[in-house]
Amino acid sequence: MPGGGVDFNAIWNILMFLAVLYIISSVFAYIQQYIMASVAQRTVYDLRKQVEEKLSRLPLKFFDSRTHGEILSRAVNDMDNISSTLQQSLTQLITSLVTIIGVIVMMLTISPLLTLVVVLTIPLSLVVTIVVAKRSQTYFVGQQRALGELNGHVEEMYAGHKIVKAFGFERRSIDEFDKLNEKLYESGWKAQFISGTIMPLMMFIGNLGYVFVSVIGGILVTQNAIQIGDIQAFIQYSRQFSMPITQLANIANIIQSTVASAERVFELLDEQEEIPEAVEAKVIEAPHGAVQFDHVKFGYKPDVPLMENMNIDVKPGQTIAVVGPTGAGKTTLVNLLMRFYELDGGRILVDGVDITDLKRGNLRNMFGMVLQDTWLFNGTIRDNIAYGREGATEEEVIQASKAAHADHFIRTLPDSYNTILNEEATNISQGQKQLLTIARAILANPRS
Repeated sequence: MPGGGVDFNAIWNILMFLAVLYIISSVFAYIQQYIMASVAQRTVYDLRKQVEEKLSRLPLKFFDSRTHGEILSRAVNDMDNISSTLQQSLTQLITSLVTIIGVIVMMLTISPLLTLVVVLTIPLSLVVTIVVAKRSQTYFVGQQRALGELNGHVEEMYAGHKIVKAFGFERRSIDEFDKLNEKLYESGWKAQFISGTIMPLMMFIGNLGYVFVSVIGGILVTQNAIQIGDIQAFIQYSRQFSMPITQLANIANIIQSTVASAERVFELLDEQEEIPEAVEAKVIEAPHGAVQFDHVKFGYKPDVPLMENMNIDVKPGQTIAVVGPTGAGKTTLVNLLMRFYELDGGRILVDGVDITDLKRGNLRNMFGMVLQDTWLFNGTIRDNIAYGREGATEEEVIQASKAAHADHFIRTLPDSYNTILNEEATNISQGQKQLLTIARAILANPRS
């Protein structure tokens, strides 16, 4: 108004109020991010720990029926997917819900009738989200499963890359990769496309609400039931209302992939474990080495028996050799003795004690096992040999190497016992690998 002064005090109060409001908002945003980051990482940490502990309790037949890459995909890729969703999507979810509640409160102060019109779009949005999410869920599960198969193929081909090259099967390996990659592409494309329709549908529903608000608001203005300024403010609030709704729909899209990953992780956690050990397990303090197979019955498949009514009696100190054609069950005998598999019938005794009455750790510590497939980890030769017994001294490692006739070749290496073996231990020969595993078994001194 002409001659009217500017109320700087009122403006200053408004600015101060806004400044305090923004500061409080920033503080709460920081607290929210801190809490969600802590909760998300702690949840995933505990879940990873459960998966690792579960893998150690699973029987050998579980690993026989799955590729290493598929198991790794569940333990790594699926866990990372869950972690990122907990970290990001849940934060957005909370922010969106708070925004929706705040906007509804502000709209109610302007017009309860128009607020009802806007709120009526929520059930429609919910129905659309559920229908689309339910349809895309199958493809998200297929996507994660295909990713596991692809990881398994890559891990298998990488581990055996020398064999692949030796037999000229590079083309076959690539074709198999392309086949699995195409399968992953198909399931991934369908999952993303179907779930991606949520966003445009939400925008369409939001625009419908915007149109109804404009029409009904215009009618109310003509009837002097509401001021034009209130309508303009309400339209802005209705826009702000549709934004978090759209964000929630987008979060639902992301969660579909996470649910598929979670299903695979919990499927692993629900796998049948090894038979629990006896409550009052016996301990053989000084084993003599008597082993008896008493009417043992076993088969890798329930309907295909491999052994029936097998009886073996090995006396302490006796040296025996089990011979037979490939697939006759020589390795299976050792696996049963070490209790890697459970018997279908009969029993196995060590020094007269049923192995099911012993703790698995105590049972396996009584034996020194050298596998056909050698396993050496990335580290020094000394560390690989000392893996057989915790706290082994340098002299004990050398004595075990001499007993296994490995000391000579080790000392011919540039760094002797400090030679670093690579991941596949390809910097030594297959025979040398066997000698190192024999030295490891000797150092374990299983009868001590």
